[in-house]
Amino acid sequence: MKIGLNIAAAILSFFYVTTSTAQSTGYDVFNPIAKYMQAGDAEKLSAWFADNLEITIFTVTNDSSRSQAKQIMKTFFNSYTPRSFNLTHKAGRSNMKYALGTLNAGGEIFVVTIFVSYKDTSYKIQQLKIERIQ
Repeated sequence: MKIGLNIAAAILSFFYVTTSTAQSTGYDVFNPIAKYMQAGDAEKLSAWFADNLEITIFTVTNDSSRSQAKQIMKTFFNSYTPRSFNLTHKAGRSNMKYALGTLNAGGEIFVVTIFVSYKDTSYKIQQLKIERIQ
């Protein structure tokens, strides 16, 4: 009986490790997102957007489709050309994560907050917020 329980426990932990591996080990969803923020590439950044997301630039918040959010980011990057983007903090659980970063763009410094969630087979940005540092 004890051997059967040990085998069952081993099988369950194998399935837990294999299903959470893609979400936790070695892969950081924020690496490509940070790369596209630094490059000011709204096109590639938008590939990470959920079908609908909340995007806030300064004090204006929009519930946007992916294509609307891409346009908002293109406009932002055209006005504020990025020089650098550094992630300063990351946290969350396997299916929901957030990151804070500092964006140096257009001669100003901004705080960027990014929330992503894991759905179906990939992470998608649910909320993106850009605020000026006063």
